[in-house]
Formats: sequence, structure tokens, C-alpha cells
Amino acid sequence: MKLKPLADRVVVTMVEAEETTKSGIILTASAQEKPQIAQVVAVGPGEVGDDGKVKPMTVKVGDKVITSKYSGTEVKIDGVEYTILKQGDILAIVE
Repeated sequence: MKLKPLADRVVVTMVEAEETTKSGIILTASAQEKPQIAQVVAVGPGEVGDDGKVKPMTVKVGDKVITSKYSGTEVKIDGVEYTILKQGDILAIVE
């Protein structure tokens, strides 16, 4: 199944959280922070402005991005977890 986001929505997969600290301490699942770095897998066409024109999207498929901590809607399709969020919930592109 393929996801095609609408308007200014973006579909991302979260990058796995760190399981160990830099000093080698293994973290339990409850101690791990929710990951904020994600990989963009699909991008909508863009938001339609008041003038009726589509505003182009800033992010593209393949970008690594930093998202707001608890933003978006999580869905599971074919065993893969995705998060669908608005482009405004993306804080930065990781280069």
C-alpha cells in the first residue's frame, strides 16, 4: 500500500531512538526519548493559499528532518509505522 498525503502534509518514518548512551549505558524502552529525527517518505502537493495558488513544499522525499516532539498522527501500514504531519510541524532539515 502506498501513502499519498494531501495538501501540506508529510509522511515520515522515525529514526530509531538511541538504545545506549555515549558512555555505554543501555537504556530501557521507558527511559528512551521519543525520536525527533525522521526520514521523509512522501510529500503532499502543497497548501492552497488564499489566492488559489499552491504554495510549494520545502521538504522532499529522502530528507532527514527534525519534527516537533509530539506532533502528527501515527499510523501502521503493512507492519511499518509512519507519522503524518503538517509541514509546519517540521522544525529543520538535517544536512
